[in-house]
Amino acid sequence: MRTLRLALPLAVAACSSGGHDKTVRVAAAADLAHAFEEVGKAFQAKTGIEPLFTFGSSGMLAKQIENSAPFFLFAAANREYADEAAASGRCDKASMAPYARGRIVVWTPAGVDAPKSLAELADPRFAKIALANPEHAPYGQAAQQALEKAGVWDKIKDRLVLGDNVQGTLRFAQTRNADAAIVALSLAVVSDGGQFLQIDPALHAPLDQSLVVCGTGEEADRARQLVGGGGGPDGREIMTRYGFLLPNEQMTKHP
Repeated sequence: MRTLRLALPLAVAACSSGGHDKTVRVAAAADLAHAFEEVGKAFQAKTGIEPLFTFGSSGMLAKQIENSAPFFLFAAANREYADEAAASGRCDKASMAPYARGRIVVWTPAGVDAPKSLAELADPRFAKIALANPEHAPYGQAAQQALEKAGVWDKIKDRLVLGDNVQGTLRFAQTRNADAAIVALSLAVVSDGGQFLQIDPALHAPLDQSLVVCGTGEEADRARQLVGGGGGPDGREIMTRYGFLLPNEQMTKHP
């Protein structure tokens, strides 16, 4: 499969299409919220097309699409859920392409020192640990895999607080309803006042994030424009700033 090197951020290089009242409805994994909102503003400025984002867990969004929810682009946190949406007949498998590989971290709020290793999460000072529900959230699945490989899962499973998605998971720690949260790097880098430990990606299956165009007609064409773009560097700069890296890319500094 080809790699979509700019993926959704390619939109910043798209040609202007006019029509400021035009929209495209996008279902996207919760870890993409900050990055895609920035990308969407740039895309709208260039094209006059407004992306309308719905963020949530990839598993729940895939089910909504399978049940005919009116989304015309699906950006999933792993390829499996994009495959499910395509297998339902609601999305065009030929349009599927990877756009990034996700990273996970342990985030702690101000005043709580981040652990120096996953093993340290077994310390009693982490009385509640939040992660996205592994049943439908790819970042939660990766968190569980990492904790199991690190030999910590059985020690802390009774302390876990499950969020519907990584955004909700982060809020548990931000509101002090958890002492730590395992979330996407893309959310951690924009969360003020906290600390985080990056988790070795060798401890979990790759979070190869893929997108796919859904539906037909003019709005599907706008979705293709959103992902088709042009090749300029602006889109990748946005994504790498939030930790969404393709092979051989380095994360750029977030302001």
